[in-house]
Amino acid sequence: MSTEKETTTAARSARRAVAGRLSWGLADQAASSLSNFAVGVYVARSLGLTAFGVFSLAWVTYGVVLNVSRGLATDPLVVRFSGVPEASWRQAVARSSGTALWVGAGIGTVCLVAGPAIGGQVGAAFAGLGLVLPGLLLQDAWRYAFFAAGTGRKAFVNDVVWGVALVPAMVVAAQVGTVTAFLLAWGGSAAVAAGYGCLQSGIRPRPAGAREWHRDHRDLGHRYLVENVGVSGSSQLRAYGLGAIVGVGAVGVIRGAELLLGPFLAVLMGLSLVTVAEAARVLRQAPRRLGTFCLLLGGGQAVGALLWGAALLLVPDRLGEFVLGDVWPAASELIVPVTLGVAGAGLGTGAAAGLRALAAARRSLRCQMFASACYVVGGIGGAVVAGTIGSAWGVAAAAACGSAVWWLQLRSALREHHHLPIPEASAK
Repeated sequence: MSTEKETTTAARSARRAVAGRLSWGLADQAASSLSNFAVGVYVARSLGLTAFGVFSLAWVTYGVVLNVSRGLATDPLVVRFSGVPEASWRQAVARSSGTALWVGAGIGTVCLVAGPAIGGQVGAAFAGLGLVLPGLLLQDAWRYAFFAAGTGRKAFVNDVVWGVALVPAMVVAAQVGTVTAFLLAWGGSAAVAAGYGCLQSGIRPRPAGAREWHRDHRDLGHRYLVENVGVSGSSQLRAYGLGAIVGVGAVGVIRGAELLLGPFLAVLMGLSLVTVAEAARVLRQAPRRLGTFCLLLGGGQAVGALLWGAALLLVPDRLGEFVLGDVWPAASELIVPVTLGVAGAGLGTGAAAGLRALAAARRSLRCQMFASACYVVGGIGGAVVAGTIGSAWGVAAAAACGSAVWWLQLRSALREHHHLPIPEASAK
C-alpha cells in the first residue's frame, strides 16, 4: 500500500513539474511575443503600409538567420542536454551560445556588405539588421539554454528585461521615423537582454568552442540546420515572391494578418520552447506515452488556433483600425485562411516535437523539406492565381499537407523505437 502511495505521489509531482515548466514556457513567449507584437503594430501605425512591408522583409530574413542559429547551436543543446547534470549543461551552454554569436557575427557581416549594394530603404534596413544580429541570436540562445535546464523562469525574466529596454529605444526610433531606426531599437534592446543573460547564468559564451560544438553534434546540427532553414527560408521566398508579384505592400498585409493571431502564436511558440525538452523527458521516463503526449500537444494547438480565429472574425472594424491603422482593411480579409494555416501548422508541431525527441533527424528533415516545398508552391502559386488572398489560401492548404506527413513519419518512428533500447542522455 505504501509503495502504491509513493508511486501516486511521485506521478503527481512529475505532472506538476511538467505543468510548471510548460507554464513558464507560455509566460516567456507571452513576454517575447507581446514585445514583438508591439513593435509590429507601432511600425505599421507609424510608417504606413509600404514601409511596414520593408520592415517585414527584414523580419523574415531575421527569421531565417535565427533558425540557422537554432539548428547549429540550440536545437542539439535541447535534445542532448535537457535534464543532464549541471556541469555538463554549463559546458554545453558555453559552446552553444558561442556558436550562436559566430552565426550572428558572420551573417551580420554579410548583411552589412549587402545593404549598400541593395540601396534604398530595403538596403538600409538590411544593414541595420546586420548590426543587431549577434545580440538577437545570443538572447535567443539563453532562452533555450534555460529551458533545457528546466529553469524557464530565468528565460521569462530575460524577455521581460528585453521588453523594458525596448520602450525607451522605440521612443527614440519614433523620433527618427525610419525602418532602420526601429530595427536598431529592437535589436539593440535584445543585446541588453543578452548581456543580462550572461549575468543570470554565470556563463560566458565561448566562440572558440564553436568548432568543437559543431564537430560533436554535426549529426544533428546539419540536419536541423537544413530543416530550420527550410521553415524560415520558405517564408522568405514566399515574402520575396509575393512582393515581386503583387507588391511590397502585400508583404505588409500578410504580416498584419499574422499579427492578428499574435496572442495565439505566442502560445504556440511558447510551447515550442519546452515541448522538445518535455518530449525527451517523456521518452526517457515512459516511452510508450510519447505518441499520446504529441497528439495532445498538436491537437490542443490546432483547436486553440481555430477558436482564436473565430474570435477575430467578431472584431469590429473600428477596433481593428485602431490596432493596425491602414493595414487593417486588407489584413482582415485574410483571417480565415491564415487561421487555418496556423491550425494546420500547430497540429504538425506535436509530431515534430516527437521526432526531435527521438533524434530522428533524417525523418524530420524529410518532413520539413516536403512541408517547405508545399509552403513555397502554395504561397507563390496562390499569389499568381489570386493575389494576396490566393497566397494565404495556398499556405493554408500547404500546412494541412505538411501536417499529415509529419504524423505519418512520427508513427513510423515510434514503431521503430519500440524495438530499440531507450537512449540515454549523453554529455559530450
